[in-house]
Amino acid sequence: MQTTMRLNILIVDDEKSFVRSLTFALQEAGYSARCAHSGEDALVMLEQDLPDLMLLDLRLPGMSGMDVLSETAHLNPDLPVVMISAHGDTRAAVQAVKAGATDYLTKPFALDELLHLVESVTERNRMRDELAYHRSRAASSSGLMGDSEAMKQLWQKVQRVSASSAGRILLLGESGTGKALVARAIHEHSPRSPEAFVEINCAALPEQLIEAELFGAEKGAYTGAHQKRVGLVALAHNGTLFLDEIGELPLSLQAKFLHFLENGDYRPVGGGASATADVRVIAATNRSLETEVRNGHFREDLYFRLNVIELIIPPLRDRQDDVGKLLDMFIASQAREEGCRPISMLPETLACLSSYSWPGNVRELRNLVERLTILYPGQLIRPHQLPGEFLASSQTSSVDQDHRSGSFNQHLQQTERQLLLDALEKTGGRKGKAAEHLGLSRHAFKRRLQRLGLS
Repeated sequence: MQTTMRLNILIVDDEKSFVRSLTFALQEAGYSARCAHSGEDALVMLEQDLPDLMLLDLRLPGMSGMDVLSETAHLNPDLPVVMISAHGDTRAAVQAVKAGATDYLTKPFALDELLHLVESVTERNRMRDELAYHRSRAASSSGLMGDSEAMKQLWQKVQRVSASSAGRILLLGESGTGKALVARAIHEHSPRSPEAFVEINCAALPEQLIEAELFGAEKGAYTGAHQKRVGLVALAHNGTLFLDEIGELPLSLQAKFLHFLENGDYRPVGGGASATADVRVIAATNRSLETEVRNGHFREDLYFRLNVIELIIPPLRDRQDDVGKLLDMFIASQAREEGCRPISMLPETLACLSSYSWPGNVRELRNLVERLTILYPGQLIRPHQLPGEFLASSQTSSVDQDHRSGSFNQHLQQTERQLLLDALEKTGGRKGKAAEHLGLSRHAFKRRLQRLGLS
């Protein structure tokens, strides 16, 4: 359910009387407003709690409005920024819009003009979030979100298998890779999609109940069977039956299930007459069924009968290129679920996530986003807010990388130092021109000079 939220606006202007009156007017109109009187203060506030909209004056003491705009684009490129300019700064305001600002207002402006612009930005935000939500729902339903080569190949196979007549499909992959979602995607893209998709987790039921769950049972067939039970096989007639954790299917039931796969008929528990069902069977496991066969825990004939078409779901560590897109999808959907503004990640935080091996795969990533959204709604997530295992992984990765390269960080600093010195030399020592030459804001260029001891 969607929850109505007050728009959180950050006003950045050094005219304190103007800011006070603007803050009061926005709060009277039902918005939440905060203020910063310098660009430096604004960036600190942005790192602490991202607003939904920033009203940014072009002329500020210290950092200019353009510098703040540039830095904001690195922190959160999706944050709408409305530039506020004096009458003579219209041309500069237009340049700011070309540089990424959403719009601009020229002082003095009427309150109605401001409120109309804020409402327009609010509507654009709402439409953007709505689109992201529906895209995430569509992507989530397919289970195939990602642009990595591994996922492109999997998606091509899913499309071919879905449209085929193949009635027996085996999905292999580690826990959390999304086997159930891939199974549903096969069903939804198949001619059987109008019929039922029925799922059973073979590890979640007691051994004595799985047969009745699959094939049904007559009244009185076992203790507690007070009425006739319709099995999942019957419910999946003309549709798809998905058996997750097929490696947990008891040996005593494997022969009966093999008979059903080969002949299409089965007998309910305690029943005298056989019944038939036409179903596509998709089985999944995170075990090696070949090893289970060698160990005598899984029938070889059943393994071969299930393994007509085999699809391997890649682990997340083998598709690190997809982490960013999955992260965006889960952040948008979780914010919608919690009725709050979405979280966002600092570059250092994303670096921690990129160096992590994801033993729990996509499920672990989704759980992480849920945890962070609940604990830090709408905030910019810093590395120390991640669970300890992510920081440990990042530190280990850094140590390993330094060990392999000898002094990677030193080499990186030397390269950066030389780039800055070359730019200063080419521009005759003019820092503004040197920053422009490197594609940096003046403020970012100065920070790098200070960090490297060149200022």
